[in-house]
Amino acid sequence: MELTHFDEKGNAVMVDVGEKADTERKAIAKGRIQVSRECFAAIRDRTAKKGNVLAVAQIAGIMAAKKTPDLIPLCHLLNLTNAEIDFKLLEESFEVEAICTARCFGKTGVEMEALTGVSVALLTIYDMCKAMDKSMVIGGIYLHKKTGGKSGAIENGAPHER
Repeated sequence: MELTHFDEKGNAVMVDVGEKADTERKAIAKGRIQVSRECFAAIRDRTAKKGNVLAVAQIAGIMAAKKTPDLIPLCHLLNLTNAEIDFKLLEESFEVEAICTARCFGKTGVEMEALTGVSVALLTIYDMCKAMDKSMVIGGIYLHKKTGGKSGAIENGAPHER
């Protein structure tokens, strides 16, 4: 396996994508945060002291997807055409699943943008709820699906389903 972010001397480099074809790119990433019963109710019922937790986390995740190259050193600056954050409330396990979909038309994929969006959305939930729950657990962050580019479509199952 060739490591594309290092040159022959072991120096970090940004991959040159100049010769790659522009294609429609889409990536969907998912992750979860498990919270206490009381915290879950506050998120669901929008009664947390800091406000509507999911609305703030949604904006934070979208902003993070747009700022990915500022956070991940060798990521390319992409002209995202869309970034969305959705949530599923999983009552039986007191978990919130975050789903980030990122899209662009370009020379490189949007996997890192989707993964960054999910991560920051979950971290924002943690931040907004930490006064209520000191035992929250973030996990299971993964690339669920991607399309476009040379490698084509990829779909991965959830870590808890493997």
